Amino acid sequence: MSTAAMRSSMILPVVALAMAGCTTVPTTEDPVYLKLTDLEARLIRIERVIDNQSLIELSSSVDQLRSQTQALRGEVETMRFESENTAERQRQLYLDVDGRLQSLEISQAQVAAAPVAVADLDNNRPGPIAPRTPPVTGSDQDNYQMAFNLLRDGRYVESAEAFDQFLTVFPSSPLADNAQYWLAETYYVQRQFTTALPAFQAVVDQYPDSMKLPDALLKIGFCNYELQQWDSARQALMRVSREFPDTTAARLATQRLERLAQEPG
Repeated sequence: MSTAAMRSSMILPVVALAMAGCTTVPTTEDPVYLKLTDLEARLIRIERVIDNQSLIELSSSVDQLRSQTQALRGEVETMRFESENTAERQRQLYLDVDGRLQSLEISQAQVAAAPVAVADLDNNRPGPIAPRTPPVTGSDQDNYQMAFNLLRDGRYVESAEAFDQFLTVFPSSPLADNAQYWLAETYYVQRQFTTALPAFQAVVDQYPDSMKLPDALLKIGFCNYELQQWDSARQALMRVSREFPDTTAARLATQRLERLAQEPG
C-alpha cells in the first residue's frame, strides 16, 4: 500500500467521527432552532395582542349598542306613557261629564225644575213663573258655555231653553251639533225619554260627522231601553259597538246589551 493510500485511510475515520459528533449536538443549542423559536414566540405574543384588541373593540361596540338600545327603549316608554296619559285624561274628562249626568239619572234627581212662587201683583196672591232665558248677547261660544253651565248646575229647564235658543240664533255654529246633543241630554236627565229620543235622533240625522254621534246613538239605545222598546234599543247599541269600537260609548253599549239579554223581550 502506498503512503498516500495509508494517509487517506487514516483521515476518513477522523472526519466521519467529527461529522458524527456534529449530529449529536442538542437542538436546543442550535442557533437556527433558537432563532425560529424566538420568532415563533414573538408571533404568538403579537397574535394575542391583536386578538385582545379585537375583543376590546367588539366589547366596546356591544356596550355602545346596549346603551343606545336602552336609550331608545326609554324614549319609547316615555312616548307610550305620555300617549297613554293623554288618552286617559281625555277618557276621564268624558267620564267626569257623562258620569255626573248618569248619576243624576240613576238618582232620578230633579225630575223637573220646581216652580218658583212669587207675589202676583194683579191678584195679590202667589203664583208660579217660568224660568227665563237671558237675551242672546255675545258670541256663539259665550252662549253655548252659558247653556252648558246651566246644565252642569242642574238647571235643566233653563239649560234646555238656552240650548234651544242657541240653535235658533246660531244654526251654522261649529258648536251646533254639541248644542243639539246637550239639549237632548237636558230631557234625558229628567227622564223625559219620549222627548229626549227624537232630540238625540236629530244629532244622528242632522250631524252625521259629529264627534257626538257615538254618544247620541248610545243615548238613543238607552232611551229605547227605558221605554222598553227592546229591538230598537238593541239595534242602536249594536251600531255603537260595531261602528265605534274601543270607545267609552262602545263599552257602555256592551254593558247595556248584556242587560238587554236578560230582558223578556
